[in-house]
Amino acid sequence: MEIADLLTPESVIANLKVSSKKQALHELAKHAAERTGFHERAVFDVLLGREKLGTTGIGNGIAIPHGKLAAVDQPFGLFARLDHPIDFDSVDGVPVDLIFLLLASESAGADHLKALARVSRLLRDHGTCEKLRGTDSAEALYA
Repeated sequence: MEIADLLTPESVIANLKVSSKKQALHELAKHAAERTGFHERAVFDVLLGREKLGTTGIGNGIAIPHGKLAAVDQPFGLFARLDHPIDFDSVDGVPVDLIFLLLASESAGADHLKALARVSRLLRDHGTCEKLRGTDSAEALYA
């Protein structure tokens, strides 16, 4: 699975203005709902439920909130570069400024894990993250 299978240019947000983890999840849920037709509250609830199991802040300023919804027929991704880093309860304590939201079908066991692994590998690359942090254009972020 490639990142291009998860993202479209419209699912990239540059300079998202949020001040907390909960607000970030809410804004991401809102944007995901606008692009997919899913219910905003359902997306928010699944993301918040996943965070209660343990943080999706994987370190180095990166978070990958994710969850499964019955309404999803194919994996959906949304990428946001935050205007200012926020506390995300990350494993290393570093504030988060890059967030990749991932939604999958409730029955997408292996596909969901493959998508998570692909996103994680991409965002663990220091050079990639530097490029993402070095631009504030949604088009450049998508590219």
